[in-house]
Amino acid sequence: MKITMIGTGYVGLVTGTCFAEFGHHVVCVDKDQNKIKTLQAGEIPIYEPGLDSLVLKNSREGRLTFTSELAKAVSEADAIFMAVGTPSSRRGDGYADLTYIYEASRDIAPHLNGYTVIVDKSTVPVGTARQVARIIKETNAMAHFDIASNPEFLREGAAISDFMRPDRVVIGVESAQAESVLRDIYKPLFLQETPIVKTDIETAELTKYAANAFLAAKISFINEIALLCDTLGADVVALAKGIGMDGRIGKKFLHPGPGYGGSCFPKDTLALMRIAQEHGQNLRIVEAAVEVNAAQKAKMVKKIRDVVGGSEAGKTIAILGLTFKPETDDMRDAPAITILPALLEKGANIKAHDPQGINEAKKYLPVGVYYAQDAYDACEGADAVVLMTEWNQYRALDLDRVGKIMREKIFIDLRNVYEPERMKEKGFKYIGVGRS
Repeated sequence: MKITMIGTGYVGLVTGTCFAEFGHHVVCVDKDQNKIKTLQAGEIPIYEPGLDSLVLKNSREGRLTFTSELAKAVSEADAIFMAVGTPSSRRGDGYADLTYIYEASRDIAPHLNGYTVIVDKSTVPVGTARQVARIIKETNAMAHFDIASNPEFLREGAAISDFMRPDRVVIGVESAQAESVLRDIYKPLFLQETPIVKTDIETAELTKYAANAFLAAKISFINEIALLCDTLGADVVALAKGIGMDGRIGKKFLHPGPGYGGSCFPKDTLALMRIAQEHGQNLRIVEAAVEVNAAQKAKMVKKIRDVVGGSEAGKTIAILGLTFKPETDDMRDAPAITILPALLEKGANIKAHDPQGINEAKKYLPVGVYYAQDAYDACEGADAVVLMTEWNQYRALDLDRVGKIMREKIFIDLRNVYEPERMKEKGFKYIGVGRS
């Protein structure tokens, strides 16, 4: 199967590479010529474990190519996947900005040649596929194509595994021919009996938003319960284990922390709220999840401030982890973007470290942050250390060494990585989330 991927961002690059690994011939197209040159040189512009070796392998074997030349890539394709960005609108109203989707639709339309399936891979509001079809028809009345929706469910840091061994594949189609093409593309997954969930196009578009909103609500729920545990003297880790063993609830996404971030949950929950409001509905649970998440980040600032004596002015605070989650360099809506500026504004000295995210962090964080060489450099002379992101490198710190190089032995664990009793034995004042 010949596949063209429009966009070489996170979703496009991972999806295109994995399709090539399936055995398809994939051309990844992007207007950014510098990015294309970088990829052609074998350099990966994002950090995702295992992606670099997979790109190199499939490029060498001739199944994966990168280009900024759209015409040939489109005209020879059996299926075209749209994987361009759909960020929140710059107006700040929560709506998804579909500029890139619509531009890509106009760009590909003149070059369509023979029957082609146009697939929305990006997360888009309900009705977007219909608009894409309208734009293509208006631009090229002779085009022979079907439109489809195939939402992605990739976790940053585990995207290759998620693609190769997915829980399910959702395809929204309205013709047997389009369904046949998509089933052929995903045929390598049949051997492991991956469920293919076939729906209409609108249901597929909504499924991705609903999934992300549900997970966001689950995170916000456990964060609220953690705050209650702090107040009542209960242990949220034991509580989460107790409720997570219930098969109706499940243990995943019951880990309290400083709030969710990343490229999906923040923008997708807001977009889903706007979709509902446009149609006269209010999604009160989703709205509450968004409010709780915003409040959680502010409450983490207060937690840090209270622990260091009520004022962070003049205090040196070590921050371990800046990205929104481990195994990624993604800083989009990371809790650090909210928490660190608030501490800096009140006079704190910030020494931060992250295994992969420092270059990205510099784009988001204000001047004044010291970027440490490693975790111990960050902790040197610190009045408190805040574990912000649970990278594996931070799970087994030499606590004796950390205690010796800190000015004050205060350890604020926003991911509940360490056990309170062990930290107490090591002489630390230890504060977790929901673990008084």
